[in-house]
Formats: sequence, structure tokens, C-alpha cells
Amino acid sequence: MPLKEYKKKRDFRKTPEPGNSTMPKKREGLIYVIQKHEASHLHFDLRLEEGGILKSWALPKLPPQAEGVRRLAVETEDHPLGYEEFEGIIPEGEYGAGKVEVWDQGTYLPQETDPGKRIVEIKGRKLWGRYGLIKLKAKNPEDKNWLFFKLKSPL
Repeated sequence: MPLKEYKKKRDFRKTPEPGNSTMPKKREGLIYVIQKHEASHLHFDLRLEEGGILKSWALPKLPPQAEGVRRLAVETEDHPLGYEEFEGIIPEGEYGAGKVEVWDQGTYLPQETDPGKRIVEIKGRKLWGRYGLIKLKAKNPEDKNWLFFKLKSPL
């Protein structure tokens, strides 16, 4: 069950977050979204559609819009399709309590997908171009740290 961790952390009688995946709208490319999340600490949640779910990473700082800017991206639990549309308030006492709003959205095309590396072409309103996600060498099995950055466009 791919969304087991996601569902385990939430009480859907209390939170307005979607509980199950929905069929994505017909579009050219896969779903890409970044949500601004004002929880215990302001951060941004990067989500990329893969295999019927949204793979997710939390970025503690503003996503990179220029080449040369690297951002820490901490891998989090997978989210259901449909979450890319979610905006609202997660109630106090619930996992991730705070305001969630869409910061950027669009589509992306995977160019390279490996367990520890993703190169993607993002077509969003704020982010546009080739981006990389590279898993950092883990010091222990619990480490889920990646780098997220904009790549130079090919000539």
C-alpha cells in the first residue's frame, strides 16, 4: 500500500486533506506542484507525480529559480494524486498543522529517473527549465536528504 505512511499520520475526520488518490486531469506531462506550507516552520513542499502517487520533498527555503542556487530537499511520505490541488488549513493537533497554499504548479517531463537522481524539465508558472534532484550520501539509513537545483539549459 503506497500511501500507508501518509494515511497513518492523518485523521481524515479532522483534516481537510484528501485521503485517496484521484484521477489526474488530462494534461501533457506529469503533475508538478510546490505548496507553501506554514506549519511549525515555513517550508515548501515539492511534489512530482510518479507511478500513480506524488513523490514529496520538503524544502526549508524558497525553491531555486536561478542556476547555481542549491536547496536542501528532505524526502517525505508519498501523497495521493489530488493533493496537488489542496489548499487550506490543517487543524491544530493534526500532522502538519498550518496553512497550505499552492506556490507553483504545472507539469514536468522526466529526463532521467534513478533511485538517487532525477533530472526533470519543469513547466510551471514560477519554475521553468531543467532541474536536478540528487540524493546526498546517507550517514545513516534514516537520512533522506537531497539537493534540488536548476540546471543549465542545453544549447
